[in-house]
Amino acid sequence: MEYLKFYIDGEWVDPVEPNGMDVINPATEEPMGRISVGSAADVDKAVAAAKRAFPAYSQTTREERIEIFEAILAGLEKRHDDIAAAISQEMGAPMWFAKEDQASSGPQHFAATLEVLKKFKFEDSIGTTRLRHEPIGVCALITPWNWPINQVAVKVAPALAAGCTMILKPSEVAPFDACILAEIIDEVGLPAGVFNLVNGDGPNVGAPLTAHPDVDMVSFTGSTQAGRAITKAAADTIKRVSLELGGKSANIIFDDADLQKAVSRGVKNCFGNSGQSCNAPTRMLVPKSHYSEAVDIARETAEKVKVGDPNDDSSRLGPVASEVQFNKIQDLIDQGIKEGAELVAGGPGRPDGLNKGFYVRPTIFAGVNNNMTIAREEIFGPVLCMIPYEGEDEAVEIANDTRYGLSNYLSTGSEERANRVAAQLRSGMVHINGGGLDSQAPFGGYKESGNGREWGVYGLEEFLEVKSVYGR
Repeated sequence: MEYLKFYIDGEWVDPVEPNGMDVINPATEEPMGRISVGSAADVDKAVAAAKRAFPAYSQTTREERIEIFEAILAGLEKRHDDIAAAISQEMGAPMWFAKEDQASSGPQHFAATLEVLKKFKFEDSIGTTRLRHEPIGVCALITPWNWPINQVAVKVAPALAAGCTMILKPSEVAPFDACILAEIIDEVGLPAGVFNLVNGDGPNVGAPLTAHPDVDMVSFTGSTQAGRAITKAAADTIKRVSLELGGKSANIIFDDADLQKAVSRGVKNCFGNSGQSCNAPTRMLVPKSHYSEAVDIARETAEKVKVGDPNDDSSRLGPVASEVQFNKIQDLIDQGIKEGAELVAGGPGRPDGLNKGFYVRPTIFAGVNNNMTIAREEIFGPVLCMIPYEGEDEAVEIANDTRYGLSNYLSTGSEERANRVAAQLRSGMVHINGGGLDSQAPFGGYKESGNGREWGVYGLEEFLEVKSVYGR
């Protein structure tokens, strides 16, 4: 795959300065494609195009935007297998998972936003005042590599629905699914400049985008460290910044839960996508009275997880996305061992029989306390920390004792307890007894997990300003 041009002002154009970069397949450690790395000059061109396009696109009707969405959805359906193949090769997802979950998440969010667009009240009134919900303007959309088309869709779709124009910078680790979306949008015939794509890294493209005086909003998903830098860069122009950042979610298993079911489910959820989900339940809290049994169940579950070639249908987990990520995970596993956590499954190095590729052994630590590095830091790999507790109050205290606040999980046979504990957990989301995500419900966190909300009507509102019109 080769995308050496950027999509700016309705055309595929050469970068201002040629600067090619290989994209590495994490399963083979070999190049699987090539992109260009952009610069501040490319950002200037894309922002200027978006600024020119905004006055006209912001005034399009609901019906015109609905027509655009329906055409994009048709294009996503047509290119589904292409997107799945790109995701599998660029970030290592098993092909079955890339098809069923990763590639499918893009059209899922476009469809959910379309339903919001059909019903949303862009005009309303309070007393004698007319309220108008208007697009915020030119938006910089910066997305990560772990759920690539998903994260692109939850930014591009609401921005388009709101009437904004945009510049997308996908992760340079996993850029190709976004390039395919750009091809779809080009075929749809979206007005020139509404959607622009510039590939590149954070220093060369992300930084000039977030500081650009003609960008009205930055929507970023990624690490908390990068979120801090973006917030500072955007401060000079007081632009809106919407952040979806890291997590260190607790999974509280209470003594009235089905232990076998709750623990095995928690392990699988932690390991899903090779542990590369910001909302993964990476801290499993278990009553001391059931702790030993829970550790045994977790070990047995982990040992059954097959890590392997993404093209092998029997592989449950592929590699992690990059050498940088692999090394970070290995360092944190080593740190856990040094700090005295008990390694009960997995550990350092690659799984047996895999001598090439950024494969990580599904790892479980027992005997963890909440002050250990592995319990504090987001590992972003298939690594689970098991922490014992005594009583509901201590469980809640441990769960909340983190700088993050994205998700929490709990398993209990009591609806009353579930509601009581959910109300005390300091996180943007709580999953009860395996409850899944809802594309119409808000996705986002508290504290250092970010300050924005995506998905559904809340995702659309992030891209809107509210205007009061008096005296009508």
